[in-house]
Amino acid sequence: MDSSLAAKTPKYEYLLFILFIFITLGNKYNIYIGFALKPYMILLFAFFIIHIYSFCFPKLQLFEIVMLLFYLLYSYTGAFSLYPQSSIRIIFGIILYITCYFIMKSILVHSTIPIIEKLLSNAGIIFNIVSIVLYFTGLKSLGFVFTGDRITEFGVLIDRDYPRLIGLLQDPNFYVFYNTLFFAYYLCNRHSLKNQIGLVLCLITNLLTFSRGGLLVILFLLVMYMLMNNPIRQMKLAAGLIGSLSIIGYFVINKLKFDIFHILTSRANDFLNDGGSGRFELWGRSWEAFSSNFILGIGAFNFSEYNEFHYGDRLTVHNTFLDILSESGLVGIFLFCLFIFLVIFEILRSNIHKHHQYLLLTFIGFIMQMSMLTVIINDIFFLYLAVLATYLYKQPKREGKVHK
Repeated sequence: MDSSLAAKTPKYEYLLFILFIFITLGNKYNIYIGFALKPYMILLFAFFIIHIYSFCFPKLQLFEIVMLLFYLLYSYTGAFSLYPQSSIRIIFGIILYITCYFIMKSILVHSTIPIIEKLLSNAGIIFNIVSIVLYFTGLKSLGFVFTGDRITEFGVLIDRDYPRLIGLLQDPNFYVFYNTLFFAYYLCNRHSLKNQIGLVLCLITNLLTFSRGGLLVILFLLVMYMLMNNPIRQMKLAAGLIGSLSIIGYFVINKLKFDIFHILTSRANDFLNDGGSGRFELWGRSWEAFSSNFILGIGAFNFSEYNEFHYGDRLTVHNTFLDILSESGLVGIFLFCLFIFLVIFEILRSNIHKHHQYLLLTFIGFIMQMSMLTVIINDIFFLYLAVLATYLYKQPKREGKVHK
């Protein structure tokens, strides 16, 4: 490592804060030049150019090596695909994201764990507050009329007559995915008033997405946290959250005339009629695609084209595992599952799950949501992996100091 860079840790605090904020903006605010050029990507490449002569990549973790092998194999399947133009797009995207990942990681390792956690806390609060403001601005602009489908106004999406929060993103389901990192951090670090406020904000925004699968995952993580940390003592947490949400719900229903609980109930009842918003049918189609080529699949990023040719629509699988299985076959899904196993193994082996539980909860939340979303490359997922790799990189140094 370049010692001169390590000595400038305070300067990296401002850089990291901007980076975290830009990552939450990139999904909705970007420059499209054949692909989405996002603000944080421009920031990372500018940083790399400025420090190109002193730049050094930290040692790879084992899960990173397998991750690279997976993306290499996934890209390789594009060479045999029926729709190579789609494969070329995702291959270019993979190269771009992986490059940004390593630049991001090189910045993170020059910071400290307390600074990283403080900035995650700050960024999460800003992300959620701005999203709530955009949501109610959109509702006001629509006159609190929820009739319609696929209507976007500021931070709200009218989806089959439901006013779903999208905030700074474009999809309510992905909003919960992004918010999982912040939710898990606040949940596991409630020692400060700031993090307690952040936790309540996360619960409010997640509820307003009306994402059935996302809310089930958040509930699962909450129960899992309580079971891991003396359930009896955590009853106070449950009571506090129920009380806070009840007070907020009373205000919203009576003052704003916005019956959030009725909408949640309606969304849950709809599940019996809409087949998981059509996901079950798409999952069957992906299995058919996999059946046509068991070993290497139909090719990288080819399912939408396959789906359009056979069924007349360009929808994605809405399941990362089935998407990888159909597009890169048994070899691809094996490498991806091995990558997941190694991430969890490294978290447990290094005892990160004891001292930084939010990293374990976040990853479990991500994996669960991947069964309902297609996440081949994703900004917040790569940020999480870079943060985890930084913890693992610094772990031996902390242990060495303890032994001394």
